[in-house]
Amino acid sequence: MKKLSVFALLVVSFFAFSQKHKPKPRTKASALKDLAHFVNPFIGTGGHGHTFPGATVPFGMVQLSPDTRVDGSWDGCSGYHYSDEVIYGFSHTHLNGTGCSDYGDIMLMPTLGEASLDKKDYSTTFKHANETAAAGYYSVLLDNNIKAELTATPRVGFHKYTFNKAGQANIILDLNHRDKLLMGEVRVIDSKTIEVFRRSEAWARDQYIYARIEFSQPVKITKVNNNAFAPAKLTDTFFAGSLLAISFSKEVKQGEQLLVKVALSPTGYEGAAKNMKAELPGWDFGETVSNAQALWNKELGKIEITEKNKDKNAVFYTALYHTMMQPNVAMDVDGQYRGRDNQLHYAEGFTYYSVFSLWDTFRAAHPLYTLIDKKRTADFINTFLAQYEQGGRLPVWELASNETDCMIGYHSVSVMADAIAKGIKGFDYEKAFQAAKHSAMLNHLGLDAYKRNGFISIDDEHESVSKTLEYAYDDWCIAQMANSTGHAADYKYFMKRSQNWKNLFDPTTKHMRPKRNGGWETPFDPREINNNFTEGNSWQYSFFVPQDIQGMIEAYGGNVAFEAKLDEMFSAPSATTGREQVDVTGLIGQYAHGNEPSHHMAYLYNYVDKPEKTQKWVRYILDNFYKNTPDGLIGNEDCGQMSAWYVLSSLGVYKVTPGQEAWSSTKPYFEKAVVHLENGKSITLTPSTETRILEGIDSFAATGGYDVPKMLPGYEEIVPVPVIKTPSKSFAGSMDVTFEGSRPSDKIYYRVNDMRDSYLPPFQLFKSPVTVSQRNAVVSFYAENAGKRSDTIEAFYFQKPNNYTIAIASKYDKQYSAGGDDALLNGIHGSTNWRKGDWQGYQAQDFEAVVDLQKVQDVHSISASFLQDTRAWIILPTRVEFFISIDGVTYTPAGNITHAIDPHDYEVQLKELSTTLNTKARYVKVKAYNFGTLPQWHQGAGGEAYIFVDEITIK
Repeated sequence: MKKLSVFALLVVSFFAFSQKHKPKPRTKASALKDLAHFVNPFIGTGGHGHTFPGATVPFGMVQLSPDTRVDGSWDGCSGYHYSDEVIYGFSHTHLNGTGCSDYGDIMLMPTLGEASLDKKDYSTTFKHANETAAAGYYSVLLDNNIKAELTATPRVGFHKYTFNKAGQANIILDLNHRDKLLMGEVRVIDSKTIEVFRRSEAWARDQYIYARIEFSQPVKITKVNNNAFAPAKLTDTFFAGSLLAISFSKEVKQGEQLLVKVALSPTGYEGAAKNMKAELPGWDFGETVSNAQALWNKELGKIEITEKNKDKNAVFYTALYHTMMQPNVAMDVDGQYRGRDNQLHYAEGFTYYSVFSLWDTFRAAHPLYTLIDKKRTADFINTFLAQYEQGGRLPVWELASNETDCMIGYHSVSVMADAIAKGIKGFDYEKAFQAAKHSAMLNHLGLDAYKRNGFISIDDEHESVSKTLEYAYDDWCIAQMANSTGHAADYKYFMKRSQNWKNLFDPTTKHMRPKRNGGWETPFDPREINNNFTEGNSWQYSFFVPQDIQGMIEAYGGNVAFEAKLDEMFSAPSATTGREQVDVTGLIGQYAHGNEPSHHMAYLYNYVDKPEKTQKWVRYILDNFYKNTPDGLIGNEDCGQMSAWYVLSSLGVYKVTPGQEAWSSTKPYFEKAVVHLENGKSITLTPSTETRILEGIDSFAATGGYDVPKMLPGYEEIVPVPVIKTPSKSFAGSMDVTFEGSRPSDKIYYRVNDMRDSYLPPFQLFKSPVTVSQRNAVVSFYAENAGKRSDTIEAFYFQKPNNYTIAIASKYDKQYSAGGDDALLNGIHGSTNWRKGDWQGYQAQDFEAVVDLQKVQDVHSISASFLQDTRAWIILPTRVEFFISIDGVTYTPAGNITHAIDPHDYEVQLKELSTTLNTKARYVKVKAYNFGTLPQWHQGAGGEAYIFVDEITIK
């Protein structure tokens, strides 16, 4: 009850605050145009929304916002969380709703009295009752009796500080804020102007940002904290180092104000100065706020809804606002930008942007932009193409002109294909196709195996199921681009690849299922969250075939069976198994609205003529998972994707298959919504709007008619690869194997050879179990049906080097079993990519096992291999002890081994710990001691470390 009471007080104070700062009454006509006043920037700042409340303008370079988190914690990814009570400062760059922490550049903090550069001293508490946020404006009365007000232009942050007591006012500039400072510089130009350079490393590994800071009154340096070679003096005009904080001070009277302008640039000091001069040469704070709100009204006015419920107005316009907070302008006013090659370039004929969370945003945010922001869509794509030219491939998850390679797929091709399908101009279609083809033909991230086998196996790459499915969709997008640009052979090739989902669809369980060494991974639980899926489980990926929905329905057994499977997903128990995944939230059965892979699923009922079920679940999500409260988002905002789902679904449309012209539809949510297009036309949507208009909303809005979908060339359907069925990857003596096709009519052909032999026997028709006895066996196999042949798959098997057995006293995490106890003795060594499943993992416990050599024999050496990936909580054991025994009862120490690898070393590495001896034994005991609880320096502080062990070798 006490917790509920505290929460209730927070909510009451929040809404009291909202009412207190409600704008003056407006006429009905003006209210339709002043849509920015509906925006509540606090939505998503609590719970797991990861949004921030500060001041920004649509797609602006600057996001000027308070930072209440500096520790990189997951719920502090944006720098702010509504549950916090301390503000450390106001920085100029923030990420909206991501699951990784970065940004927080150029942090300023006002204080009174003697200056301190210790964040424990200069930070201060605050109360939400004294906090205001609106589109383009933020203010807070800090508990140190200073009022901070913030606003912004696209490239300039504007601060107004009111000091309610007389004394020494300080503006703290701390460059060691949030991410790791690689190098900082501060140049003092005069008593009112400084220039700042900050090069940092976090999610973006090499980020450059320059700033020009202008004060409205002269200030002087009162303190410096710097690690330069020579001690810094207060009279110096240049400071540099990887530790750099400075206090700029002046005496103030009670109620006196100090204004500060901060212009950003990715290119240099000159660029920051140009940006300042062009966007904010003066000091009128109120006018800047008005201009920011006018920019928001212009963008938010692209969709006008008629709705009596104030909370629904707030939710809708805040959702639309969140979709417009990124991607961010990343070039100076003269068009200069820092490219993926870290060189300076000029954007000719387009605006260069950054922050592309494409795994999230290709699903709804970018389709929304194609509807209401065609010009920016072309600019986004031109940015992709510039990054392709400078960095060698299209962006995956680009941040500050760095490729983070976070998430999977090459979903920039989805954005490009969707734009081409809708006839959006302003970029080179041929260049886009060639860039897409290039990205799909690389040999990294599992693509080599995907091209060779038609799917990715656990043995090839982690997140194998998700990557296979998302690559297949992206390949379909490339095929559509090939067709549009006249590349017939490429169209057929990528349409073949787009069917690779069939190679991971298990017709028995009716689930997308991981494969290991050519066979189905067992045991299999569709609820299990593990390293075979990206932030999800099989339920959340088994319906991801947007490029071939009819083919997917047929694979499930037709309309009735497919509907039943969807029903089963929505009605199943919501508990998941396996790894705890913080992203999997907003569960309805196994549907997870808090993460992106589920977002299209409610609309799949439309494809089996059950639109009423689509409407039921879409309405439920709109009503229950989006609220006008700080924790009003059911999951991460993810750079506008969570909100874009709401915007589109409330209009009654959703893009299940970006790259197709048609939309999926449902009953519009509001009394009326008017969508205004860039060409001056508009379309009105109401709950009675016809389905054909909703599905063809682009063409109806543009021309008032429905475009007949283009007929696509035919393509040849693939024969799915068969599976091999064996008890394990290693065997003693010999082992029987069998095969199974995806259809009863499949004929399967195989051959077996030793991988060391150059002779390859001919393929044979499979009729009965095949005996494998080669020491290093390669089993090759394929299916044939109606004269067509599947890809040929190779499975590898190893005869055990001995007949040893093992008894493990510890209990491994079932996600990290490596196939069972025998994996530690099978002679197969794991690689640094532990996510492929070759390592056994033990959390919060020591590892202990006894190997039985089956008889007393000479023992010359004992070794065990371990892995360290500190970032993933996997840390080498502090020490390893070896013991030997003749009878399995009495053990003698045989070695106590330590190592010199630092737990702080974040490089993924292997370490074999061994001892030599010359004795006889039958039993060998291995005991490895766990690192223990993760310390404060680790991002997972308080969690328990893992030991990862693979091969135990006894000679």
